[in-house]
Amino acid sequence: MKILVQMNELLAALPSSMASLLSSSLTVQPHNHKVNQANVGAIATNTPLSSNSQNTVGIGRTRRCCLLLKAKLSAEADVVAKESVTLGSADDKNDFGVVSMHHVGILCENLERSLDFYQNLLGLEINEARPHDKLPYRGAWLWVGSEMIHLMELPNPDPLTGRPEHGGRDRHTCIAIRDVSKLKAILDKAGIPYTLSRSGRPAIFTRDPDANALEFTQVDG
Repeated sequence: MKILVQMNELLAALPSSMASLLSSSLTVQPHNHKVNQANVGAIATNTPLSSNSQNTVGIGRTRRCCLLLKAKLSAEADVVAKESVTLGSADDKNDFGVVSMHHVGILCENLERSLDFYQNLLGLEINEARPHDKLPYRGAWLWVGSEMIHLMELPNPDPLTGRPEHGGRDRHTCIAIRDVSKLKAILDKAGIPYTLSRSGRPAIFTRDPDANALEFTQVDG
């Protein structure tokens, strides 16, 4: 499109007879971004000269404009073609087939204490198909819909104190649920502190026994 605009600007500066000839002969292919250089070259070299001496200066100026136009269009077409190849290569390179989130790893100090929170309080079920004895540390895989949480009994490099009161301002894992009010009642009964979404949407933030921030956001359906 940019090339066509610049072509029209150059044609407007030419004598009407030559502009008519050029506009009917110059061709830019919009789909493959290649300029019809054969047509431009033919116009630049084979345009007949008038025998009228009064038109000599105008014709010379026209030929120079044709040559400049040919060079400019050729250079810009090459740039467009290179950009198209670069973008296509980048798209292919980055398309490695993302499917979904598979699991989130959460560190804990004591596996039994964490299981009491995630399994007994939140009602998450253990994925028995995942191996627990092939890793050099204790752990458990818990179903969260079709994804999982992997509890890992390992030292936590993060400080347990000084964390933001509102989990939405901290690193957190977000779980989609059907009823925030029901979860709120469960946390109230267990005496577990929480905060509500600052934006007013139906979401609640709390922390597990190891101060890992969790968000539960209500979704429809």
